[in-house]
Amino acid sequence: MSNFVTDILAPKTNLQLKIGLYFGSYNPIHIGHLAIANYIVEFIGIDQLWFVVSPQNPFKRKANLLDDYQRLEMAHRAVEEDDRLRVSNIEFNLPKPSYTVDTLAYLKDQHPNYQFVILMGSDNLENFHKWKNYETIIENYGVIVYPRPGFDKSKAQFHKNITIVENAPLMEISSSFIRNAIKGGKDVRHFLPFKTWKYLDEMNFYKK
Repeated sequence: MSNFVTDILAPKTNLQLKIGLYFGSYNPIHIGHLAIANYIVEFIGIDQLWFVVSPQNPFKRKANLLDDYQRLEMAHRAVEEDDRLRVSNIEFNLPKPSYTVDTLAYLKDQHPNYQFVILMGSDNLENFHKWKNYETIIENYGVIVYPRPGFDKSKAQFHKNITIVENAPLMEISSSFIRNAIKGGKDVRHFLPFKTWKYLDEMNFYKK
């Protein structure tokens, strides 16, 4: 397993990089996640996209959620050959449960010259008003919304710092679909980056 540290993401420089933060459990990371990341970097003007792997919430334990560092390892293997993408374990070392507003404040303190924006699916936008201090997030950080199938833009929350991606390919692959398929004995190798699938298969994840 790779050796990760909290601040692996990018060197501190005077360069103002625009960084997209893509939070998720990545249980497991799959080609849908990477396709979205690729689109955001190439079409939306983001310098780098960081996959922020969320730790297991101690108050909401899930039997099918792999250990934090196993999910981190799979994500790392998925992006290790792409300099535009990074993987972060930043929330592993912050107080639990993790709140996005606190993670953003910590990252901004560590990288004052970076411009951080959040990437979220349109399903998360519907509940965004329930996030801790969501007004602070909207006012101080950009929010990029990637549409999910069935998303009705006319019902979306509007704010000058919320950008809804237009004309993007829709992704219907889900981590739960992959987990259930593996449990059912299906071969899912082409739904994941090869190195991620190989590690997952060798470790016999999700087979029980």
